[in-house]
Amino acid sequence: MAKLTKSALGPAKTVRTRRAYFDCRFGQLHVRTAFPTTGGFDEGTTLLCLHPRNASSRIFNQFLPKIADDRSVYAPDLPGCGESDPAPTSASGEAAAAVADLAADLRLRQIDVLGLRFGAAVALELAGAKPDLVRRLILVAPPPMDALPAHKQETLVMRIKPASGGEAQWNQATLAKARFVDLAEYADDLFDAAPKVLSRQIREFLRAGSGRGG
Repeated sequence: MAKLTKSALGPAKTVRTRRAYFDCRFGQLHVRTAFPTTGGFDEGTTLLCLHPRNASSRIFNQFLPKIADDRSVYAPDLPGCGESDPAPTSASGEAAAAVADLAADLRLRQIDVLGLRFGAAVALELAGAKPDLVRRLILVAPPPMDALPAHKQETLVMRIKPASGGEAQWNQATLAKARFVDLAEYADDLFDAAPKVLSRQIREFLRAGSGRGG
């Protein structure tokens, strides 16, 4: 029997990246997506990536193909940012409501959520409002927040160079299942500067203790 070579098997498949619009209570959300080549089989929990204030999902362009090799990933432009319609205010709670609408539109029963700065605040708002929806959190340089309720989700807090306003100081009561990683050599451009490093660390966290479904 002839031995199949790589060329005979065809070219290697790559992660598919797309852009689309989804409805939410404030109008439409512009969303960047990335999907693994498994066709939906044997995937990890879907990941949503939330950008900082005064930015858009474009900051995740280099990161999405790296993290989406084993799970579907969605990175929305939050309301009023990028190409998404605005909400009445720029509060993190309204942005979280729009992200919840996106998850409902996609019929996702459970998600993991990554947020950078303001996106981390939105992730925390969503996790507090929808604890059964949000499985795990990755908070990158989360901002200070007042009256933050306790969260039950396992959480990875990634600390980077402070830009302005400092970063939140968490206590055990607020994030009882948090672990912390210092990435002091990186600033807000880390998703462009180190997408492979980030995707490896985040993937390990999402998979830890949860089997293949993580």
